[in-house]
Amino acid sequence: MTRPRVLDLFCCAGGAAMGYWRAGFDVVGVDITSRPRYPFRFVLADALDAMREMCQEFHLVHASPPCQAHTALTKGTNRGRTYVDLIPQMRELCEWYGVDWVIENVPGAGIRKDLTLCGEMFGLGVIRHRHFETGWLGVPPPEQPKHIKHRGPVRGWRHGVYRDGPYIAAYGKGGGKGNVREMQTAMDITWTDVHDELTEAIPPAYTEYIARQFISTGRWGATATPNAQDRLAALSRPSLDLAS
Repeated sequence: MTRPRVLDLFCCAGGAAMGYWRAGFDVVGVDITSRPRYPFRFVLADALDAMREMCQEFHLVHASPPCQAHTALTKGTNRGRTYVDLIPQMRELCEWYGVDWVIENVPGAGIRKDLTLCGEMFGLGVIRHRHFETGWLGVPPPEQPKHIKHRGPVRGWRHGVYRDGPYIAAYGKGGGKGNVREMQTAMDITWTDVHDELTEAIPPAYTEYIARQFISTGRWGATATPNAQDRLAALSRPSLDLAS
């Protein structure tokens, strides 16, 4: 049976990748920094160069360009360092090569908000809103889940006031923010214990949801076999030996 393949650009430790894999995709990750804990095939390279050389071998391209140009914590600069916005280049390359794509980033980034996901939609211990632009050529974007009301605040100190709540802050250190073990549990990411990788990751549940939508409604789902739902069930949740 043919399995869909996703090229995971700016892959970091593989939060997005694991969601695609759980939905039945074969995954190849690319990052300019070595990621020894990445649980799938990994290519050390510039993401845009890899996109030009490899993208047409895949059914889908997922890109999570660095968010520092947009996040409220840096707003494009940090102690004199300027961060480049790679989203426009990423989109242009996807359009040029005619590949289906998903671009993910933080609120405030310059992407279409085709889909907005939150940890509470999946019963997670983080809120972590993320926007997704989906370029599924010729088909509708994935269905937007209903945004469920948050059960309470994020735990930690803000403006001199400590609040306890059901969610942890999966960024930074101190001030009541989540530690490594708490972030692993809250986001369902167990294969890395590197603090910086966890703070940059998105929960696999997000991309598992997107991947299942792509399999059933995207171009791959529409053309690979007549019955996308049967195929989805057959590909669901393969086993993974993370020690191998």
